[in-house]
Amino acid sequence: MATSDITPPNPGAPRHDLVRLPDRRLTPFQAVARRIVFAVTLVLFVAMVVRLGRDGYVDITGDPIGFGDALYYASVTVTTTGYGDITAVSSGARMATIFLITPARILFLILVVGTTVEVLTDQSRRELLTKRWRQRVNNHYVICGFGATGHSAAADLISRGVDPSDIVAVDVNDDVVAKAAVEGYVAVQGDASVQAVLRQAGIDRAKAVIVAPNRDDTAVLVTLTAREMNPDAHIVAGVKEQENMHLFLQGGANEVIDATAAVGRMLGLGTYAPGAVRVLDDLLDAGRGLELVEIECDGTVPEGATLVAVIREGRRQPISQIDQATIRPGDRLVVLRET
Repeated sequence: MATSDITPPNPGAPRHDLVRLPDRRLTPFQAVARRIVFAVTLVLFVAMVVRLGRDGYVDITGDPIGFGDALYYASVTVTTTGYGDITAVSSGARMATIFLITPARILFLILVVGTTVEVLTDQSRRELLTKRWRQRVNNHYVICGFGATGHSAAADLISRGVDPSDIVAVDVNDDVVAKAAVEGYVAVQGDASVQAVLRQAGIDRAKAVIVAPNRDDTAVLVTLTAREMNPDAHIVAGVKEQENMHLFLQGGANEVIDATAAVGRMLGLGTYAPGAVRVLDDLLDAGRGLELVEIECDGTVPEGATLVAVIREGRRQPISQIDQATIRPGDRLVVLRET
């Protein structure tokens, strides 16, 4: 849903007065059809003016001005053809031509020319921008399902240095897609389990795919489709029912996040160790305070970082068996550090 914003007096201040007004989005065909109806209405308006003031007009044939004649005069007048076979001869008819028919003629021309130019330029611009984006997009992030979870995932990626233009949001909801585009993301409307939709999102060149629909069955299908179209992408999926986790792993997901269990653990931990919950929340909020990151190892642990885990050949090594001397170049280090 397209929105219009009321800018506050101080753009840097927190915005509590932001008003978003709904605006019905029309397809090019609907926009043209609506303007055609308006143009026909203008023609009928001019015809009624001529018909009501028929005594002030004269037909070159000498016959009285009927409604058909008035409609004919209106059509040739608003299109600026003006054959001159029906003309205004009285002062009243000429004043009506000046103040009523001439503005209608101008509006008609604006409608015809404006619609043609707007539709052609808008479609051409969109097609050109889409074509250029497809040519340059590479190693981007595709988020399938841009609800609250998908939106939070995008915000986390941005806080970790990802440019919004490198994030593609895929969702079936038109309002969600419009909002994503306003926020600077590339947005694709459609079912992410359909190959044609994922192809529009450039899935074959994506670096990572985040699967976050509202239903596990949909998420599994999206995972299968994404893995088939990009065998090398890193796929992270959110699951709502723990019993479905194996389906995601079998479908090709690299990481499966049990959202319900994660929230439950946080709630339980918050009951007995509220300080620990605040630390975990700090860790999850990239860009400030403490952060948990995974880095490529060059043989040493970075200065000022605390080693938490070592990932070697895709498997976590017991931290009790790892020290500075046993770290190898090529290991992936999970470290805790200040932002």
